[in-house]
Amino acid sequence: MHITDWIAATAAQRPLAPALIEAGPDGTPERTVDYAAITRAIERGRARRPGIRPGDRCGLAGDNSAGFVLQGLEIMASGACLFPISASVTGDTLEALAQRVRLHHLVAQGTWEQRPPSGDVDGCGDDHFRSLEPAYIRFTSGTTAANKGVVLGQQAIVDRIRAANRGLGIGPDDRILWLLPMAHHWVVSILLYLAHGACILIPRAGAPEARALASRSRATVVYAAPHDYALLADGAAPGGWPGLRRAFSTASGLSAGVAAAARQALGIPLTQALGVIEAGLPAINLRHAETKPLSVGQPLPDYQIWLRDESGTPVPGQGPDHAGEICIRGPGLFSAYLDPWRPAPPDGFFATGDQGWFDPDGCLHLLGRRANRIQTGGMKFFCEEVEAAIERHPAVAACRVAAESHPRLGEVPVAEIELRPTAAAPDPADWPPFLQSTLPPHMIPVAISVVPSLPRTPTGKIRRW
Repeated sequence: MHITDWIAATAAQRPLAPALIEAGPDGTPERTVDYAAITRAIERGRARRPGIRPGDRCGLAGDNSAGFVLQGLEIMASGACLFPISASVTGDTLEALAQRVRLHHLVAQGTWEQRPPSGDVDGCGDDHFRSLEPAYIRFTSGTTAANKGVVLGQQAIVDRIRAANRGLGIGPDDRILWLLPMAHHWVVSILLYLAHGACILIPRAGAPEARALASRSRATVVYAAPHDYALLADGAAPGGWPGLRRAFSTASGLSAGVAAAARQALGIPLTQALGVIEAGLPAINLRHAETKPLSVGQPLPDYQIWLRDESGTPVPGQGPDHAGEICIRGPGLFSAYLDPWRPAPPDGFFATGDQGWFDPDGCLHLLGRRANRIQTGGMKFFCEEVEAAIERHPAVAACRVAAESHPRLGEVPVAEIELRPTAAAPDPADWPPFLQSTLPPHMIPVAISVVPSLPRTPTGKIRRW
């Protein structure tokens, strides 16, 4: 089964039900797209435009909108492989990206362009690429290394969506407030919601307008990044949103401050999920969101998650002293890396490069990327641990930590902070006593500098040095 066949079957059962509600600048619903329109978009794709072959790589440039969703479905239904591109990518940057992916077609501002031949991606005339029934390409975030294009085949998408919804529990009565960029979040989100008959609420402005749309349209689910929840909570009246049953947090690590602020504003705890473009959504904190908001929870039924040490040996035990690299096995693993071309490993599991540990309840806690590890005087710790402690300060909106060479200790931590609006910079002398309550001496940064803003990836993650 192709994912657009699944969505079409759902649409046929509820043609007049709303699939997409797009808001105006004030948060008032401005455009409603029903499932009959979803069906028409898929039928246009099945008719297939002249010049499109199954497996052609087709870029779609645009921003969050109902039109972007309809155009994306049309491309996928044609048998082409969708490569979403942010509307902010233009000019020479867009052309360089199109050449890197070796696009056959590009859709921008509603106009289809058939691009001149630019070669294959697999070294064998795209035969291997097309044999995967490729449906979707997305680049990894590239926070710590060069980003890689991840290819998902049709079956991988279907398998991934089925497994993820055993945890998400999305159904036809749900209305999901959408705040993530569609150019980077599409499969276990937009496609999943439509396959299960839900309605997607698309705000077009800032947090106040998103709150207004959620209130007027009675949102039942929010799916967003920690950065989005911080904005939603800022200035929101406490007491919660009537009818809201889940608020899923993904795309980057959740801090205690954001979790607490969002809990007060929404009236329910944030449910953190482990989203990995190569593996899907293998863990969600469904059972312990209230008591352990910073955990990504237990593995979903269809997934196995285990830890391994640097030699590849499984790490037994529980607690932070039994940390290791997170490895995942389950349905919907990625089909190949695009650039450079590399098929998915045949052993059927994915080593994430992230470090974590399990608690006695089987909940997974993230420590950080192995590349973000600092060694000070023989003691190892992660940048993310230090960042979490610094972000407890009421003046700090975001933080990033890095290692700096030291002649005697090897490495020492240094930090940059981004302040909250109207907040004054803390006195440098106040940092050691503030951090001593949560960090041992070797983890306290030797320098903390204030910057106007920290660089972020398109998905909202802090970009590393």
